[in-house]
Amino acid sequence: MSRMVGTVSRGVRAPIIRAGDDLVEIVTASVLEAAADDGFAVRDRDIVAMTEAIVARAQGNYASVDNIADDVRAKLGGETVGVIFPILSRNRFAICLRGIAKGAKKIVLMLSYPSDEVGNHLISLDKLDEMGIDPYKDVLDLKKYRELFGYEKHRFTGVDYVEYYESLITECGAEAEIIFANDPRAVLAYTKNVINCDIHTRQRTKRLLRAAGAEKVFGLDEIMTAPVNGSGYNENYGLLGSNKATEDTVKLFPRDCQDLVETIQAKIKEKTGKTVEVMVYGDGAFKDPIGKIWELADPVVSPAYTKGLEGTPNELKLKYLADNDFADLSGDALKEAIKTKIHEKDGDLVGNMISEGTTPRRLTDLIGSLCDLTSGSGDKGTPIVYIQGYFDNYTTE
Repeated sequence: MSRMVGTVSRGVRAPIIRAGDDLVEIVTASVLEAAADDGFAVRDRDIVAMTEAIVARAQGNYASVDNIADDVRAKLGGETVGVIFPILSRNRFAICLRGIAKGAKKIVLMLSYPSDEVGNHLISLDKLDEMGIDPYKDVLDLKKYRELFGYEKHRFTGVDYVEYYESLITECGAEAEIIFANDPRAVLAYTKNVINCDIHTRQRTKRLLRAAGAEKVFGLDEIMTAPVNGSGYNENYGLLGSNKATEDTVKLFPRDCQDLVETIQAKIKEKTGKTVEVMVYGDGAFKDPIGKIWELADPVVSPAYTKGLEGTPNELKLKYLADNDFADLSGDALKEAIKTKIHEKDGDLVGNMISEGTTPRRLTDLIGSLCDLTSGSGDKGTPIVYIQGYFDNYTTE
């Protein structure tokens, strides 16, 4: 008889991770204890995933406001610095902004509008239309912004991020000037030294700035790429993917994770005889339909994963088969016809109508989203996620 349960995603509880902890031992033990407690067996091609947060914490990968300030001062000269396209987040950007402000005499903060890159809104599109503002062309100073839109607060956090970011800058001893624009080159009328803080469009932004005459351009991914006075760092992503740890420190995105996932895979193989896939995940890659927030403030969903998680799904659309190829069948005959079709599918269904509507995304992005939703970001206490049946299909017994 065919197995009646498909994909199962379980949050696995683990000890509170501290710097220096052995994640290989902790993750392996937590998974095996969960299996014994919940009565499931470890199987080949199961997936073990852990949050980037516990990896970075175990690595002790932290940087202070002063570390960030020193790096910014060394790279941009310590005078006037343009800080453009940051996301609106107390968790993701506020501490970084404090460090940047401590490393300069003046900050020209340029905010994209009506929302940031990941969908946090300053104002609504309807309000822009009402006021006759073209966000693709119009550059607003703070006075004009306030005249037009007043003091808008984020619908979920209740924070006026314009006021909040301005206060962070001035509290750190820097002068603040705030403008609103969506063309990165607008900042060059104020300063030629720029830190662009956008995540997924950062390479284009740097290219446009340099071509337009910027003198020093650093992405947020190029700040804290090496240790500063013994700090943590991330050579690939810098401050991108960082999170607030304390009022004066950020936890950076983890580094050197590939050996970790492969060692956990080998350890579980040693203990169970089964080959599981292992990955580190951060933000998922989904969008909230109400708040319009795209949940991907990390530079990538997964910074490290075992090789069995390479690629994209290669699946048939069962609805299409049932409604088209086998529209005249039902019951057991339909079931067997679909199973035969699945067995016969080739290795690449790209462009084939029978795969239309299946999700054309990387496996790590899909699985990372599932993990992020499973573990949550609050007090569930399940920084490890164990997934079974993800690679099963309708024919799996």
